[in-house]
Amino acid sequence: MNTANAQIVALQMCSGTNPEQNMQALTQALNELPVTRPMLVCLPEAFLVFSKSGQDTLAIAKKAKQYKQQLSALCQKHNIWLNAGTIPEPYNEHKYFAASHLFNSQGKCVATYNKMHLFDVDVADKTASYRESDFTQAGNDVVVVATPFGKIGLTVCYDLRFSGLFNELVRQGAEIILVPSAFTVPTGQAHWLALLTARAIETQCYVVAAAQEGTHQNGRQTYGHSIIISPWGEQLAALPSGIGLISGHANLSQLNKIRRDMPVQSHQRFREHLL
Repeated sequence: MNTANAQIVALQMCSGTNPEQNMQALTQALNELPVTRPMLVCLPEAFLVFSKSGQDTLAIAKKAKQYKQQLSALCQKHNIWLNAGTIPEPYNEHKYFAASHLFNSQGKCVATYNKMHLFDVDVADKTASYRESDFTQAGNDVVVVATPFGKIGLTVCYDLRFSGLFNELVRQGAEIILVPSAFTVPTGQAHWLALLTARAIETQCYVVAAAQEGTHQNGRQTYGHSIIISPWGEQLAALPSGIGLISGHANLSQLNKIRRDMPVQSHQRFREHLL
């Protein structure tokens, strides 16, 4: 397949506290997709539910199988691949994984990444203090999967700040790295574009970041600015605010030329695993 003709779409959302309403919003957005196929659709972190508390999210995690079945059916109906941002998946009775699933166009879940780095920080916004580890169990596995679009590496939001993970993804063959996110406004204004661009340039990968945006029912405010960045650091498409989608193409011939002309991975002297 000529990957230059394969379309990658990032959907920007403003998810609320009701999973059914969020699924309805997703269903409507998929009904309005362009006809180009093959297509990979990328959703933001917490697309299914953006709860007021970890306890509320934990309750939704018990229904994860049901929502995954709905996503599988949507993939088959629309003939799309889908990166389902994050869905809470049960870990035990007290915690859940922030799981990022990749479905193929037959509706099969072909890869799952559990968010590795948890957002336990203080931020100068209305929420002020974030302690993701209170209810979220950190994952341990680096995930890269072969697809018709190229080899895809999976990450989630706060992972963006840890170059060691991204360097490991490219060592394992990643050509496209997905970063579903729900960045806060202060950290987004300060670091979002700089970090995404740096990760794309240093890994020589396409970086696709579908984001949450706006003021949510849970009181959170998110930065938006969904974006697709080339391995050379170019902005191929971006949506600063509002609900909607952006699209682009991952041209692996161009990626391979960039890597051939500037073989930074073969020049890398720090090859130890940093995870």
